[in-house]
Amino acid sequence: MSQVDTIGTLYSFSSPMSLFSITGAQLAFGHVALLDGAHFLIEPGERVGLIGRNGVGKSSLLKIINGLIKPEDGLINRAQALTTVYVPQEPVFRPGICVFDAVAEGLEHTQTLLDEYNSVLHALADSPEGPSQHPLLERMHVLQCELDARDGWTWHTRVAATLAQLGLKDNMLVDQLSGGALKRVALARALVMQSDILLLDEPTNHLDFDSIRWLEALLLSLRSSVLFVTHDRVFLDHIATRIVELDRGRLISYTGNFSAYQARKTKYLDEEVIKNAKLDKLLAQEEIWIRKGIEARRTRSAGRIACLVQMRNDRAKRRRVQDNVRLDISQSDRSGKIIAELIDVSKRYGKNSVISYFSTTVMRGDKIGFIGPNGVGKTTLLKLLLGEVMPDKGRVHIGTNLHIAYFDQMRVQLDPERSLIDTISPGGEWMEINGTRKHVISYLGDFLFSPERAVSPVKSLSGGERNRLLLARLFARPANILVLDEPTNDLDIPTLELLEELLIAYTGTVLLVSHDRAFLDNVVTSVIAAEGNGQWRQYIGNFWDWQVQSTRAHSLSEANAESPVKTSMNIKPTLNKSTLHDAPGAVVGRKEKRSVKLTFNEQRELDALPDWIAQLETKQQSISARLTKDGSIFETDPAESIRLTEHYAAIDDELLAKLERWQILESKRSNR
Repeated sequence: MSQVDTIGTLYSFSSPMSLFSITGAQLAFGHVALLDGAHFLIEPGERVGLIGRNGVGKSSLLKIINGLIKPEDGLINRAQALTTVYVPQEPVFRPGICVFDAVAEGLEHTQTLLDEYNSVLHALADSPEGPSQHPLLERMHVLQCELDARDGWTWHTRVAATLAQLGLKDNMLVDQLSGGALKRVALARALVMQSDILLLDEPTNHLDFDSIRWLEALLLSLRSSVLFVTHDRVFLDHIATRIVELDRGRLISYTGNFSAYQARKTKYLDEEVIKNAKLDKLLAQEEIWIRKGIEARRTRSAGRIACLVQMRNDRAKRRRVQDNVRLDISQSDRSGKIIAELIDVSKRYGKNSVISYFSTTVMRGDKIGFIGPNGVGKTTLLKLLLGEVMPDKGRVHIGTNLHIAYFDQMRVQLDPERSLIDTISPGGEWMEINGTRKHVISYLGDFLFSPERAVSPVKSLSGGERNRLLLARLFARPANILVLDEPTNDLDIPTLELLEELLIAYTGTVLLVSHDRAFLDNVVTSVIAAEGNGQWRQYIGNFWDWQVQSTRAHSLSEANAESPVKTSMNIKPTLNKSTLHDAPGAVVGRKEKRSVKLTFNEQRELDALPDWIAQLETKQQSISARLTKDGSIFETDPAESIRLTEHYAAIDDELLAKLERWQILESKRSNR
């Protein structure tokens, strides 16, 4: 059936159940073989994650399956009447059209059939020969069968329902949409086509957390097969039933999700090293034998000589594992202890409140993740912290000796017409990285750019290569603050993991905006999250800790909303005795009643609550100080950091309960 080893599967021919298969595929770009005798198949109901380094040919394989390009060699088998839909990384739409028309373009053939059916129907109705004898009757029957098969009678309803499911407005112009919204439109266009195989190239790029979770649920519910390229490791874990890696021109299959792949991949590479070492040893022995003197020549075997020639050829064709990027940040002098402080800051754009009375302090060495939906104001909050935008209300204090390196997700810092050399080191061939003089060609080589590519213009690079170039430019400049706005888009998994290690070891300050959940989980030590209506809240811990704490807070808010006394806990106030006793205890919407005297025990409890709340707040502040002092506790003592985080959350729960109890007692005493 297929060649199977203990680690991965190299397909040798198609399965009778496969929707699509290709055997012995050959495809080259210049002198680089993207597909080198590769085999691949996909079966009904599979969700296959296609991974590999940037530029190895993943998008090319998707285009081959969709029929957009043809391989130079190889045998392709397609199931009868197979339909495929391809959603590229950067979807393109006709300018000036609305969202509904853009999605309906996916059903253009269905609309053509329906228009022809209506034309034939009118022709039959107007014909003097009578419908039963008309030669167009057979054509109308063919059109009716095809429309039935395509569910073409309700195409308009299908488009409208898909738009509603994706939260898209049908009358919006595509020219006015953000990158995330454009990706949703492209997905909607693909979904209405109801294909057998859905091909997705980087589907999570530009999507926020809610959109990614929605996409995960959608793909899990689809009956069609899905082949997708992504570097989102959590997405791969949730969706993939099989991982296929494109490595050195070969396609190797691993059953299971990404976590299972990682364990088996390590073993696979170890076995490959052992296998190659054995072959090299045998080749060396045979090379010694072939060079023996005249006595040995009489006993030489023609078959053995042919085997030696074959071993030489195999070794020459062997492609080594591609080197990884070598990252190193050029660090400047230390910044001041306080990077930035926001005090009751508010910012509006028109009627939209982006930030409302938010306060925070960023200390040297903090690694903060900014979380929220697209367009909520994460970039605005970053610019406030950096002093690039002034608030409408509140105060901003910026620290001293700040050297900022900014990674812009739109890559506006890159001039498409300039060469890579001029982009990294304009006007010179040498540069200094952490006190070491280095040639720009060598430095670009650390980021996997060959000397030939170094003189190429930026516009010739792929999305992933441009991100690598932007990182190279970013790290070449001395900095003690890294501001990274979506740095993970288009980066391959090995580069992502290396960037994670670099940021974890970095002693400066990191301000990170990302929708890569694994990346946030591994890098940040605190999170600032948007909570709606301009409200922001800071959480101690990484992405997973934020999920736990925000879910708990949301559950408590829902419980409070269902109780007779409604409290607002979106932003926890700092309270003392005077503010507690002066705070109103009215319950909105209740009729005024006569005062009810508290019992002796209830009055004692009410009198003691301010002190209890103050003590809990003091404990929280102490824990927060330990966790946020320099962030090192998360690396040096993970167990203690987890214990402190859990203790902080437990105090938070107790504090909310005390606040709720205080308001209940105050309400009972006032009873208005």
